[in-house]
Amino acid sequence: MSYLKFEKALMTNLEEALPRELIRTNRSGAYSSSTIVDCNTRKYHGLLVVPVPELDDENHVLLSSLDVTVIQHGAEFNLGIHKYQGNHFSPNGHKYIREFDCGKVPTTIYRVGGVVLKKETIFQNYEDRILIRYTMEEGQTATMRFRPFLAFRSVRQFTHENSVASREYQEVDNGIKTRMYAGYPDLYMQFNKKNEFHYQPDWYRGVEYPKEQERGYASNEDLYVPGYFEMTMKKGESIVFSGSTSEIASRTLKALFDQEVSYRPPRDNFFHCLSNSAHQFHNRTKNDERYILAGYPWFKCRARDTFIALPGLTLAIEEQDYFELVMQTAEKELRNFMKGEPEGKIKEIDMPDVPLWAIWSIQQYAKEAGDEKCLKMYGKFVEDIVDFILKGKHPNISLEENGLLRIEGRDRAMTWMNSTANGRPVVPRTGFVVEINALWYNALKFAAKIATAKKNAKRAESLEKRAELAKTSFVDTFVNDYGYLFDYVDGNMMDWSVRPNMIFAVALDYSPLSQDQKKSVLDICTRELLTPKGLRSLSPKSGGYNPMYVGPQSQRDYAYHQGTAWPWLGGFYMEACLKLYKRTRISFVERQMVGYEDEMMLNCIGTIPEMSDGNPPFRARGAMSFAMNVAEILRTLNMLEKYTYNK
Repeated sequence: MSYLKFEKALMTNLEEALPRELIRTNRSGAYSSSTIVDCNTRKYHGLLVVPVPELDDENHVLLSSLDVTVIQHGAEFNLGIHKYQGNHFSPNGHKYIREFDCGKVPTTIYRVGGVVLKKETIFQNYEDRILIRYTMEEGQTATMRFRPFLAFRSVRQFTHENSVASREYQEVDNGIKTRMYAGYPDLYMQFNKKNEFHYQPDWYRGVEYPKEQERGYASNEDLYVPGYFEMTMKKGESIVFSGSTSEIASRTLKALFDQEVSYRPPRDNFFHCLSNSAHQFHNRTKNDERYILAGYPWFKCRARDTFIALPGLTLAIEEQDYFELVMQTAEKELRNFMKGEPEGKIKEIDMPDVPLWAIWSIQQYAKEAGDEKCLKMYGKFVEDIVDFILKGKHPNISLEENGLLRIEGRDRAMTWMNSTANGRPVVPRTGFVVEINALWYNALKFAAKIATAKKNAKRAESLEKRAELAKTSFVDTFVNDYGYLFDYVDGNMMDWSVRPNMIFAVALDYSPLSQDQKKSVLDICTRELLTPKGLRSLSPKSGGYNPMYVGPQSQRDYAYHQGTAWPWLGGFYMEACLKLYKRTRISFVERQMVGYEDEMMLNCIGTIPEMSDGNPPFRARGAMSFAMNVAEILRTLNMLEKYTYNK
C-alpha cells in the first residue's frame, strides 16, 4: 500500500477531504495547489499560479481549475467540484473518486458508469507548466470535455465579472491561447491530441473559498470560462493536457510527462516526503541565483528563514552542493547589506539576528563538509560578519560594554516574533534579547575557532576574551532564580514570560550556560512549552497566553506568538535533549517525530504546516508548507541517525 493513499470513504466525505491540501512547485517561484478532491478552498489555490514580475512581486492565478466531463451513451459525468455560497457544491465530482494516491505524482482514480479514468498531475521543473495525464483504464469509447476556469489575478485579490476582461483567443497547436488582461502573459492550453474547441464564454459566479472565511477575509469571486475542449477517448488511451505561459509542440507532451515522472523520487515514507518537500522551497532565478522560499503559499525569500532552514533543507539530505549555491547568493546579499546597499530579493536582511544565523548555518556546514573545507569556503565571511558587528556598523545592533548585543524593538519587531498590531509589535522584545545573545556568544566562539585554524593567535585570543565577557554577562543578565531565562531584559525591566527562545542557549554548540543551567532550562521547556507539534511560543502559565490562531487578521496577530506551537523550535529542543542526555533520549525524540508525521496525512499532504494551536487537538494553522519546520525535522532525523549509529 502506498504511504500517501486515501480510499473512497475519505475522498467522498468532504469534511475529511477538504482540509487536505496539495502543493507542487516548479522550483522557480510558481506552483500548483488545491485540495485532494480538486475543490479550491483558498484564493491562493490554482492549477497554474505564477509570478508576473512585469506587474508586481506577487504570484498570480492564471488557470484556477480544469473541469473534466465524461460523456457516454448520452449521460454526462462532470468530475469537477466547486463550492458556492450557501455551502452548495456543484458539480459533485468527488463522489466518483475511488482512490487518491500521492506516492510519486498525485493520482486520482474515478469510476463513472462503465469508465475507470486515471488522472495524474505534475508540475514541470523550472517551467511555468502544469501537465495532467488522463488514462482510460477501463470502459468503451467516450467523449471527453475539458472546461478551463480562468482567474488572471493576484493571489491576494479576487476577480469578478466585468466588461474589461478580454474574450479573445487564438488557436495554437492542438489548443488555444488567451489573455484576460493587458500586462499578463498568454495562457496556452494544449493537448497532445487533436481536439475541437467550442467557444462558449461565460462567468461562473459566486465561487467561495472557505479557508478565506476562516481567516476573516472576503471569500468569493467569479471565474471566467472561455468555452470547452472536446475529443473522444478509448480504452487504454492517454491524453496529456498542458497549461503554460509558453507554447509547446503538442507531439512532445507524452514524452515530457514521462520524463518529468522519472525525475520524481517516491514519497513512500516520512523521510522521503520531507526530502521532497525540502526541494519544493528551492527557487532558481533566470540568472541562475538560488534562494530558499520561506513557505507556501504566500511567503517570499526571507533572510532569517533562509539561514535557519538551509542546513536542514540541504545538508540533512546530503546536498552540500545546493547549500553552497544558496549560500553563494545569500552571502552576496548579506555583504551588499554590510556595504550599505539597498535590500535585494532576500527580505528583512537588516534584522539583527540574521548575520548570527548566517554564522550558525555555516557552523552546520562545517560538521558535514569538514572544518578545512568550511574554512576555505566561508572563513573570511564569518570573520567579516563578526567584525561588522564589533565595529558597530550594524544599524540595528549596539555592542554594549558588558559584551552583549542590544537591540531596539519597541517600535519595530526585530526578532522572529514579528507580529504587529496597529503598526506596533505585539511582543516588543527590546534591549538584551536572549536568543540574539546566545547566538552572539556562539558566533564569537566559532570565529575564535576559525582564527585558531588560520594560526592567527592574536585574533583568537581577542575573540575568546570577548566570548568570556559575553558568557559572564549572559548568565548575570538572563538566568533567574526560577531555573529559566528571561526572554529579554531592558534596563530594570525583565520579561518573566516563559518563552521558547531560551532553548537556543542550550541547543547551540557553544553555550554560555553550565550543565545544570542547561538541564533546568530544558526541564522548564519540557513542562510548559512542549507539545506534539513543537514548542509553544508562550507558556500557558504566563500572562497573555492565547493559543488559538483563529478569527480575523487582528485577532490572529495577537495569537501568532502568544501560545501557538512551532515545529522548527521543536528541532532545537530535540537537539538540546540529545546533546544533554545522548542516547537515553533517542526513543523520546523518535516518539516526538510521530506527531509531525501525522501532519503529513491531515493537512497539506507530504509536508509540514507553519504552526499549530497551542492547545489540543493542536490543529494546524497558517501557511500550508513552511521551510524552517521541514528543515528542522530533517535535521532532527539526521541527528537521530548519528546518535543511533555513530555514538
